[in-house]
Amino acid sequence: MGEILVGTCSWTDRALIASGWYPPGRRDPEGRLRHYAERFPVVEVDASYYALPSRRNSLLWAERTPPGFVFDVKAFSLLTGHPTPQGSLPADLRSSLPRQRGRGPGSTDPALLDEVWQRFTTALEPLREAGRLGTVLFQFPPWFAPGARAGDVLGACAERTAGWPVAVEFRHPDWWRADTREATAALLTRLGFAAVAVDMARGLPASVPPVTPVTSPRLGVVRFHGRSTAWGTGSKEDRFRYGYTEDELAAWTPKVRRMAERAERLHVLFNNCCGDAAVRAAESMRTLLGLPAGVT
Repeated sequence: MGEILVGTCSWTDRALIASGWYPPGRRDPEGRLRHYAERFPVVEVDASYYALPSRRNSLLWAERTPPGFVFDVKAFSLLTGHPTPQGSLPADLRSSLPRQRGRGPGSTDPALLDEVWQRFTTALEPLREAGRLGTVLFQFPPWFAPGARAGDVLGACAERTAGWPVAVEFRHPDWWRADTREATAALLTRLGFAAVAVDMARGLPASVPPVTPVTSPRLGVVRFHGRSTAWGTGSKEDRFRYGYTEDELAAWTPKVRRMAERAERLHVLFNNCCGDAAVRAAESMRTLLGLPAGVT
């Protein structure tokens, strides 16, 4: 069975910081990360979706965590076709991003896209060199549906990230329908991408089917988004405000173990980032799986 790493999708979320989970004396940036890394072996960098990361931060993250701790880094919004405000770009690039001409990476100026790709990967190189880069997560938007154009985008992404660990999460439910999931898994396998399984509210128009694909022998990923019925409609706080019960998590443990049997490493990440709900759920899942705290 592969190694199972349990963690959360942020350690800097404002609601988590305000919850009191970080003890006195560990509430500065360095103290928070060190405290988190004493309890979990993996974390997702969510801030990199909203702004390009920096080499300096990558170096600091590696220095402030123990050997074996890894970071899953979420791809910058522009790289997955999400709306990207000019203010989220470095100042010298902002004039290159006029109103976007459409949805998707193909609608962005190619020269700007090239530069953003270069800066993004350069910023992550210290983590990669230190063996601390768990994966780069490409979370595609709800309108990114299966088809030839999507296949081209994924192929271009594979070329840009050759040699990098990559995981892909689809938000459009059609990727994992009963009649398409085999083709989706085959596509991700061919491109060398790890598929992301999700837990979320079911029965909504935007609900992704509860499948647990493993498309890479090296890595599997599960992201727990909570089960709020405001998914797809409410504010960010509404969408992720959810506290998992122990029974709900226990129902996932056999699925997690089966996924771990098919990959060298499995990342289990909680994205119900409202207060301390994500860290509490991660702690409960870790206990249910019989895993120790921190890096082993």
